[in-house]
Amino acid sequence: MRTSAWAEMQWRCRHARCVLVAVCLVLGQRSVCHGQVSFQSAVTLALVNSPQLKSAQQDMDKARAGLSVMKDIFVPSVVTTGGAGDSYGITLTVPTIFTVNAQSLIFSFQQRAYIHAAHSDIQAAQLALAEARNQVQEDTVITYISLDEAQNSADALNEQYGFAQKLVAIVQDRLHAGLDSDLDLLKAEREATQIRLQELQMEDNIVSLRDHLADLTGLPRGELTTQPESVPAFPNIETIEEDLKQNYSDSPGVLAAEANAKAKLDRAKGDAEYTWRPIVSFGAQYGRVSPINNVSDFYNLHGNYNTANVGFQVQLPILDKVRKAAAQQAIADALRAKQDAANLRGQEIEGRQKLARSIPELETKADLAELDYKIAQNQLQSTLIQLRAANGAPPMTPKEEQSAHIEERQKYLDYLDAQLQAAKSEVYFLRQTGQLGDWVQSPVSLPSESGEKDGTPASH
Repeated sequence: MRTSAWAEMQWRCRHARCVLVAVCLVLGQRSVCHGQVSFQSAVTLALVNSPQLKSAQQDMDKARAGLSVMKDIFVPSVVTTGGAGDSYGITLTVPTIFTVNAQSLIFSFQQRAYIHAAHSDIQAAQLALAEARNQVQEDTVITYISLDEAQNSADALNEQYGFAQKLVAIVQDRLHAGLDSDLDLLKAEREATQIRLQELQMEDNIVSLRDHLADLTGLPRGELTTQPESVPAFPNIETIEEDLKQNYSDSPGVLAAEANAKAKLDRAKGDAEYTWRPIVSFGAQYGRVSPINNVSDFYNLHGNYNTANVGFQVQLPILDKVRKAAAQQAIADALRAKQDAANLRGQEIEGRQKLARSIPELETKADLAELDYKIAQNQLQSTLIQLRAANGAPPMTPKEEQSAHIEERQKYLDYLDAQLQAAKSEVYFLRQTGQLGDWVQSPVSLPSESGEKDGTPASH
């Protein structure tokens, strides 16, 4: 109980700090031009604004209230009733002007199991809140880096479309000069149209990502842009994987499923412990006998119109088939929940292993795409030199120049996509291993001077 309260107090302190930081960030964002938002600002605002987190917090409040219900049954409940009326003949019960009744539970094996279940419910709700926090962080991070990649891709597609339009114009001139055929012109127009379609799709993707990021952070929709230099470098995945082999820890989602299964097992135990278990309760009553119903004609009150009683009651349930069947149903449900938690753990371990194996492959693909991009850059430079015939080689045609530009931009787009896929896998892995929050708050290294210039991406 103390651990649960301490964890709850820590979460509230972190939440208060997030709210304070978010307010400062919102005020600071107003001074940033063009709706630019940094990486950590976006994640912090999402944690404060997230409806998913608010729902998880309400579930925790509900679980805490459920524990109070289970415990407050030991606190006497007091009820007062009163009234007056006429009667004829002897009354079956002694009429009173008002009565005060108090009753409570003193001891019950069943109720003790229910209290244990309520504690497990609170633990499950706290873990579910932590899992929801991780989900919000993951969603915001993926949206942010996807938007950054989409913005760079849109710029590259815009340039590529410009080269494709120049190529169409050149092929048209060559067609008039009898150097190219109608088929060559159709191919050039088709390539330009295809690039334009990709550009439109990328613009639509940017709008969707911006709207989703605005919904996550609570910022107004509009021209939200990213700050690539604010994204911290990814940690060494191999080191994290090696640490996990020695110190494996379940995710909050798996722990929440286990806590939920334990709560169901405790409730099932309480249902099963109903029969042949004593139940001790307390009761007290005070009443003022009515003086207007001729009670003294039938009862010898000796002038005392006050009545009171107090005592304990012990019940021993012997046979209850309905509760026995309900207990069997609860046990089956609890065992199913326990099995579901075990299956979830197995799926999580398998997912971690697959991600750990896929990340080196995706990083290698990104490296390969970067090499292809650099090769295309070198080929473009060679084409431009040959176009000017500065090295004595046969001069290149303008058509070949535009084709080289289009190819170079395409390799750059392939590189951006491969880099994004590798980054997404690393984010998924960090989330499943519980390292995502630490990475988000890690310090950002200063951008290198050899970063992206003239469309050249910085290596990661």
